Amino acid sequence: MATPFKRPPAQPDLPAIEESILGFWEKNGIFEKLRAKNRGGPRHSFIDGPITANNPMGVHHAWGRTYKDVYTRYRAMRGFDQRYQNGFDCQGLWVEVEVERDLGLNSKREIEEYGLDNFSRACADRVRRFGQRITEQSKRLGMWMDWSDSYYTHSDSNIEHIWHFLKTCHENGWLRRGHRVMPWCTRCGTSLSQHELLGTDTYQELTHTAVTLRLPLVGKPREHLLVWTTTPWTLAGNVACAVSPDLEYVRVRGPGDDVYILSRGTLDRVLGSHSEVLESFPGSRLLGLKYEGPWDELPPQHDVPRRIVAWEEVAEAEGTGIVHIAPGSGAEDYELGQSEGLPALQIIDGEGIYRPEYGELAGRAVADANDFILASLRAKGLLLESAEHTHRYPVCWRCKQEIVFNLVDEWFIACDQIRPRMIRAAEQVHWIPDSAGLRMRDWLENMGDWAISRKRYWGLPLPFYQCPACQETTVIGSVAELRERAVDPEKVDSLPELHRPWIDEVEISCHCGQAAARVPEVGDCWLDAGIVPFSTLDYLGNDQEDPDSNWNRWYPANFITEMREQIRLWFYSMLFMSVAIRDRAPYETCFVYEKVMDDKGQAMHRSFGNAIGFDEAVDRMGADVMRWMYVGTNPNSNVRFGYGPGRAVVRRFLTLWNIYAFFLTYAELDGFDPASPAPPVAERPVLDRWILSRLGSLQNQAKQAYEGYWVYPLVDQLEHFWDDVSNWYVRLCRRRYWKSQADADKAAAYATLYQVLGGIARLMGPLAPFLAEELYQNLEAHAPEAPESLFLCPWPTADEAVIDAELESEFEIVRAVISLGRAARAQSGLKNRQPLAELVVGTADPARRRAVQRHRDLILAEVNVKSLRLTEASSSMLSFSLKPNFRSLGPRFGRSVNSAARAIAELDAAEVAARLESGESVAIQLDGRPEALSDQDLIVRYEGIAGLAVAVDSLLAVGISTELDSALELEGLARELVHAIQGLRRDAGFEIADRISLAIAGPDLPDLLAAHAEEIAGEVLAENVRVGSLEGAEARGEIRIGDSAYAIELERQSPA
Repeated sequence: MATPFKRPPAQPDLPAIEESILGFWEKNGIFEKLRAKNRGGPRHSFIDGPITANNPMGVHHAWGRTYKDVYTRYRAMRGFDQRYQNGFDCQGLWVEVEVERDLGLNSKREIEEYGLDNFSRACADRVRRFGQRITEQSKRLGMWMDWSDSYYTHSDSNIEHIWHFLKTCHENGWLRRGHRVMPWCTRCGTSLSQHELLGTDTYQELTHTAVTLRLPLVGKPREHLLVWTTTPWTLAGNVACAVSPDLEYVRVRGPGDDVYILSRGTLDRVLGSHSEVLESFPGSRLLGLKYEGPWDELPPQHDVPRRIVAWEEVAEAEGTGIVHIAPGSGAEDYELGQSEGLPALQIIDGEGIYRPEYGELAGRAVADANDFILASLRAKGLLLESAEHTHRYPVCWRCKQEIVFNLVDEWFIACDQIRPRMIRAAEQVHWIPDSAGLRMRDWLENMGDWAISRKRYWGLPLPFYQCPACQETTVIGSVAELRERAVDPEKVDSLPELHRPWIDEVEISCHCGQAAARVPEVGDCWLDAGIVPFSTLDYLGNDQEDPDSNWNRWYPANFITEMREQIRLWFYSMLFMSVAIRDRAPYETCFVYEKVMDDKGQAMHRSFGNAIGFDEAVDRMGADVMRWMYVGTNPNSNVRFGYGPGRAVVRRFLTLWNIYAFFLTYAELDGFDPASPAPPVAERPVLDRWILSRLGSLQNQAKQAYEGYWVYPLVDQLEHFWDDVSNWYVRLCRRRYWKSQADADKAAAYATLYQVLGGIARLMGPLAPFLAEELYQNLEAHAPEAPESLFLCPWPTADEAVIDAELESEFEIVRAVISLGRAARAQSGLKNRQPLAELVVGTADPARRRAVQRHRDLILAEVNVKSLRLTEASSSMLSFSLKPNFRSLGPRFGRSVNSAARAIAELDAAEVAARLESGESVAIQLDGRPEALSDQDLIVRYEGIAGLAVAVDSLLAVGISTELDSALELEGLARELVHAIQGLRRDAGFEIADRISLAIAGPDLPDLLAAHAEEIAGEVLAENVRVGSLEGAEARGEIRIGDSAYAIELERQSPA
């Protein structure tokens, strides 16, 4: 009979299968057909966090992109209409630094000499090139997006929407410009914002020279403050020293007649424990005292009144308890300086070079000045000590050069007014996990003003125009407004794009009549990503009051997802901008996950030799294996990614593949037709009803997992389910497929397994789409009315009438009995193929006894025993022994512990075991007083009574009879021979349906064949069985069973 099924290979080549499926999807336009099918259906809005189009995609990107595809695929199978818009992040330092490397440039000066127009074009070219590369990699991952409609954050539309946001901030009075100390990269020549400074790799373990200085007190001859710092380069900007008013300080005799002042808690570490303390006093006594600084001779220092100020942050864990304060070179110093009225000196320029007015330091680079500074301090007699000091210090997140803190002029958005509104908006978001919402709240409560300007080139041109005459700042909110205000509107019309240098040529007319130029700064790259809920929906081009407008149809997003670090980056910037424009969060559900590490839990870096590229990984293991690793990891934990974990996933997939191959092999042999009628589920054997009930329960669990954006438990549930199918259902039903009769029982077996495999394919489809599609194509797609692809099928709905919770519960008990029976066999050394006389199950629980009774035949067959007996008293099967647990009793009874041991020896071990099992204590008499003992005080051991091997768990005791008579031994021998013959058939390459002649040589054969010849022949498809040998044998083998050897010969029979 013709069959539509194609028998699969024993070992699947997953990457090759995936390439084939990709070709099938592309050739047949499956994604386009899916979108067309769902058009007009219920909407599900998703915003893709833009991936940086700057380098190839990594395996760490693939985790998030897998989640995105999982949930959009699921919604698509549910019939939801979606936008499928991928995003690329395109501007900022991450692109500029790579382009500089490409072009061999290494400073802002070199960029300007190269030409800003050429540099911007090079940046755009890189973005375009890697956008295409990531697109192809994402397709290979199985990600379905409308790749023709990806958004790019350097687009004019994105820029114009950010202008609108910035104008809104300006109208609200939040936009500020001013001098502040900012983290500054001297190589990149720009500041970094607060959220950039808190990145994963920003702080690193670095070694610097720490110095301890002795700074003379004014008016106190030979008295010195001992001051410690790890940044000697900032000493030229020193204007104060800080102490804690509440710490205890001491005057200590130094060399000669010198006196040193430092805190008591640092004395031993700095000067040694034998120092002579002259006086101790609170830090408050030092406040207001003046001292001589390390570079008083420099012109900027001439009018600085250096004094000691109070600061609660001074501690004694490091240093001397006296802190050097340079408000122009430290963020915390700057804040202290503002409150104390201290001057802030800008000692270096944007390239990290000391400014001309700084005398002997002028023209020196901070990075190279350390030795000179130490020599100068030593020559002045100010250097007490210098030492190498390792600590965590920030580096530029892009170029990895150490940053400095420098006083710079920047643009900020003040946060105090919008903060409470953002907190309220964030509280309306469903955060997964809940801790992500708590992290966002903490960030919002503590965030500083948003530093939005960067002194760079390839980025959002800030639309700020400052009049040189009246100093008025004009903020442009759109291209139309720019044209309206432009001195020469034609320059706006002729702009190739809204980037530097072209935008810099446009001036506007100030209200005072003067021409005003744009400020040279570009914007923080998180402005680019934060505006995408608006720019991708063309907020400015839509009627925002029309409920049917594109804007109102898709805003806010139902779902977004990214790594946890995006809480203070993308999630934050989107929230900020949306609250400013619409006073609400732009997303309803936010799902957060952790990081990708190597398989040992270490961060992946090329320098460590443990980095794995996406292309390499997908070629070696396949996309589905990668996806399964990602979705099977708790999002609260890091993924441990590697080829070892990948091979573990392949082994789990092979269990499913083997079920699939088993079904197709026998379905092809028997010509199974899925359209042929099968018995109703209610009339099928109990195994069928059980596994279909399990499938229905799994369908409900899957829906809950997908709807709740929490699929990692579903991976485990799917694997457990197909393990049940393989290790229980198929194994217990295999004779139903092998038998030659085409009866209702066989039809039910095929129909059940067919339904189960199709159900698995649908449920795992969003998680492992390639393997799921492969199963569907070979199992179902050839049916006349079947959808062309799995992903054009409707999402499966559980048939509640088929779900039988009681039956599932009973089977858990049955499986426990079978597992314990096998464990008892293992104890006794009896193979599973050896039939036994009796199985004894001990339980007093009515539900367990009922389950065992109902499924007695199944248990007997699976444990391979002839009879089953139930007993309420497990103790009747066991012999108990009892010992004291001296680890517990020794500390409790001390010298009386031996008396306690003698009392325990007199107890009835079986009675003690029963009392302890029921949670009761056991009483003994010790020195005339009662003592209660628990299961922590006693060691209870058991073994089966004579002739019985027993295994127990917390619910059941199961024993097997270990005595064999001759009939049982012969039957065991027959089963061993069947097993050996089947192995020989397989090794010789016989087909499953091949009929054979069989010859056996060995002892006890007359008795064996008299009792079991028919059984053996039926199992191995033998047309005839003889004792001896075969003249035309095609396969020969030998097996040892006990002390006997048996020779086996096989010959294929020609079909009739």
